[in-house]
Amino acid sequence: MAKAKTAKPPAHRPAYWLLKSEPDSYSIDDLRAAPHQTTLWDGVRNYQARNFLRDTMRIGDRAFYYHSGADPLAIVGTVEIVSAAYPDPTAFDKRDHHYDPKSDPENPTWFVVDVKLRQKFPHPVTREVLKSTKSLEGMMLLQRGSRLSVQPVTPQEWKTVLALAGVTDA
Repeated sequence: MAKAKTAKPPAHRPAYWLLKSEPDSYSIDDLRAAPHQTTLWDGVRNYQARNFLRDTMRIGDRAFYYHSGADPLAIVGTVEIVSAAYPDPTAFDKRDHHYDPKSDPENPTWFVVDVKLRQKFPHPVTREVLKSTKSLEGMMLLQRGSRLSVQPVTPQEWKTVLALAGVTDA
């Protein structure tokens, strides 16, 4: 009798994201200086952004690091998601500015993932450059009213932005 072959689950193909941070709050240089160039992506307090972190992001996914509230607004590098989602500890810390008194440790509302620096771009890709690139006109970041701090990026948008930055997905 022949032994049944067990099928391997398909390998995870990375999904792509964009994560926004104000550089005076936590810049890509702060991440570069962090131990192991890794940090938790905390403080997300929008339900749709939280759902992306909690329900869709996976270890091995990649994300652009976007400096918002900066001059110029720009994608400044890439990170890799290196943990599954877990409860955001800042939601329970009364001393933290992300504290949420309604958040319950037994049934957490807010989540984080850990991110690791992959690369800082030699030159930021500014929002103006992104807006002037025809193939990026559908990018969520560039849509009117799009303010999410965590948002999906298509594989084609990922490739286009890397090309604009003059880097590879190393």
